[in-house]
Amino acid sequence: MLKNRLSEYIRLVRSGEVVLVTDRDRVVAEIHPPSAGRAGRLADAMLADAVRKGWLRPRLEAGVPPSAPVASWEELERELAVDRGDR
Repeated sequence: MLKNRLSEYIRLVRSGEVVLVTDRDRVVAEIHPPSAGRAGRLADAMLADAVRKGWLRPRLEAGVPPSAPVASWEELERELAVDRGDR
């Protein structure tokens, strides 16, 4: 029954209702609106979940970290010339 009317139940949940899912007259699950701290977009929610589970750690400082060049322009030019010469 849930599968056949899922869209209707989701509309109810979207309006603030809680839907109880039963199996043989026993409640086995609840479908309810997201909690107040839950992100509204799936990607944001997945990222927040990864942080909660400890898979990721958020940056402690704001802004873009300073970056140092990996090599000088002259070094890159020399490497390119060597690579092109090998062909």
